[in-house]
This record gives sequence, structure tokens and C-alpha cells, in this order.
Amino acid sequence: MRGLIRGMQPVAGKPVRDLRADVFRGIALWFILIDHIPGNWLGGLTLRNVALCDATEAFVLLAGYAAGLAYGAVLDRRGWAFAAAALLRRLGTLYVAHIFLFVVFTAQVGYSAAALESSAYLDEMHLDAFGEQPYLALLQALLLRFQPAFLDILPLYIALLLMLVPVLPLLRRPLLLLGLSGLAYAGVRVLDINLPNWTGGGWFFNPLAWQLLFFTGALLGYAPRRRGPAPAVPFHPLLIGAAAAVLVLGLGIVLLGDYGEQWLAALPQPLADLLTTIDKTGLHPFRLLSVLALAYLVGHAVPRGAHWLRSRAAAPFVLMGQHGLPVFCAGIFLAFLGRLALEMDDRWPMQLAVNLAGLAALVSIGIVGAWYRMREHGESPHHATNSLPAGLRAPVGSSTTVT
Repeated sequence: MRGLIRGMQPVAGKPVRDLRADVFRGIALWFILIDHIPGNWLGGLTLRNVALCDATEAFVLLAGYAAGLAYGAVLDRRGWAFAAAALLRRLGTLYVAHIFLFVVFTAQVGYSAAALESSAYLDEMHLDAFGEQPYLALLQALLLRFQPAFLDILPLYIALLLMLVPVLPLLRRPLLLLGLSGLAYAGVRVLDINLPNWTGGGWFFNPLAWQLLFFTGALLGYAPRRRGPAPAVPFHPLLIGAAAAVLVLGLGIVLLGDYGEQWLAALPQPLADLLTTIDKTGLHPFRLLSVLALAYLVGHAVPRGAHWLRSRAAAPFVLMGQHGLPVFCAGIFLAFLGRLALEMDDRWPMQLAVNLAGLAALVSIGIVGAWYRMREHGESPHHATNSLPAGLRAPVGSSTTVT
């Protein structure tokens, strides 16, 4: 790994990639793995325990940021048609990855259920429908209308990128895009609109609501041509105070949630109803505000050129963030293996082994992806491009920057 993290200086004439997006996306992917392992003690330390949002919201916001940065640059340089074609190409890659993951995960859970004589795995992962009607279930999976547990994030990402195709030009008109996106979000929540799911109800992550968070990230990432890096949301003490207040309120709600109905009974009924319906499916306004407040505070606390972003300690998470697609897919597979391991023995040695092995596997995938990208572009491990760990960066605007 040492050869991969050498050479951190920017290359003249090329825009500098924002390493903050990479490192925090890597952390979000690690948190997703941790949260997907039932009984994992480390799960008590992830974002969902201190805020009204979790790694999923962070991942979607950062995915939008990366999309705005990459495809916005292509839009300015080569026009909408070329940028749309690049987006559609990326969509094809994501779709193939989702179907591959669906097949592997279904085989993994199905084999484990049969070998361990535990049909509960099929029920908990919502794969019982596949056992009853395998051919129809496969067809519905191809249509993205059958989404077992853990297999609902990639369809959300696919739908969001598809929505970005027609609205790419609106990145140049941020107020209009935010206004339309906000109206759509409000309408979806008020009218309870969702995409259909074959097994009943709608998508677990409703893309018609989550698009507001994604497009917000895209607007933050978009840097108009010849105007330098994307402008940050201005620093203002009142905004800092408001963001901090939102997070403190969220922490209070999370902590009080441990007491269940005892404290809810003491609240006015409308307020109690509001606090008990903080849904993830439609991206409840509290969850949206929480992740935006967190992003605002972190964005100002961590400068774009912070030295630690190029340190050896940050390099594993940078690698994971830059190769998010294979890392995410591997994380889903590893999470179920981790569950099986902890069901056999959940004492601290096994806890330590599962978490260290999981993180090591994700980092290894990032290293292999970085090595392959270097070879693909004919680069040497001793030459860095655009202030990333040596040879890890793909050309600006390539689809590999949005993973």
C-alpha cells in the first residue's frame, strides 16, 4: 500500500479533486457494513446512534456531490448530450452490478438457510418470495421491483442518476433546481407517492423523495467552468448555531427513544405523532435537516486542503471512497458472513475478528481497484495525479469518479 499513497501534490492545469468527499464516503461505506451486521458491538458507535440520520443519507449526499463534480464538468466541457451519455453508461454499470449482487446474495442466503436449517434467514432478508416463485422473482428483480433487504440502496442510486440525466442543465440554475426538487419532495410526502414494489408497498428508499438530498449534493459539487472550485455554503455564525441546534435536538430524540412510550406519553399528541413517524423511506424532514446540518458543520470544520486528508491514516478510507461500487457490493456479502460468525460466537475475540477482517477486506478491494486503475491508464505507482494517493485518480469527468 505504501507505493500507492506516495506523491500527493496537485498536477498543474487540472482541477483538484475534493478528498473530503472520498474519505467521508469511505467512512460511510464502512458504517454501512457495521450497521448491516446484527449483534455487532461496533454498531453502537456509528452515526445512527447520535443523529437522526445514518450512513445512507451521508452516502447519497456525497454521491450527489461526486455526480455534480464529475458530470457537471463534462456538461461544461462537452455539452449535455455527451454528459448524458456518460451518465447512462454509468447507469448500465450500476445495473449490472446490482443484478450480479442480487444473484450472489440470494445464493449466499439461500445456501446458508438450507445448510443451517434456518428459514428465518429467508424471511428476514425478504427472500421468501424468491423461494416461492423464483422465475417471477428474478424477472421482478430485473425490473428493480423486487428488492430484498440490503439490496435497496443500489436501485435508489440508479433511479437518482437516471433523474439527473434530464436535469443536468439545471445545475447552472441552482435556485430553480432546488425549488422544483423541493416542491416534488413536498408533494411526494403529502400525497404519499412511491414507486411500486412487487412484494407490496413501495420502495424502501423512495427515490422521488430522496432526490432532494441527491440534487442538493450535486449542486454543492458542481463547479461552473472557469470559476474555480464549487463555492461552499457561506460561513455564518447563525447558520453554525442553527446546524448545531439541529444536531443536538436529533441527539436528544435518539437518546430519549431508548425510553420508549414513557416520555412520548408526556408530550402533546401532535408532537408525539411527529416524533414517532420519522421515517426513512420518504426521507423525513428531520432526517434531511440532520444530514444537511452535519454536512455544513463538517464542511467548514474540515478545509478542502486539510493535510490529514492526504495522510496514511486517511488513505484506506480514501481508497474505499474512490472505489465505492465494488466496496459496497463486497460489504453486503461480508455483512451476512459477519452475521453468521457472530451467531456462532459473539464474545469480544470474534467481535474484533469480524470487524477487523471486514475493514481489511474493504480496504483491500480499494487497493486492488487503485492498482487496476493505474494499470488501465498506464500510470506508475510513483506518479500521482490531481492530489490523490499516487496513481489512484481517474481522469476528471470519467464515470469512475462516481462510484
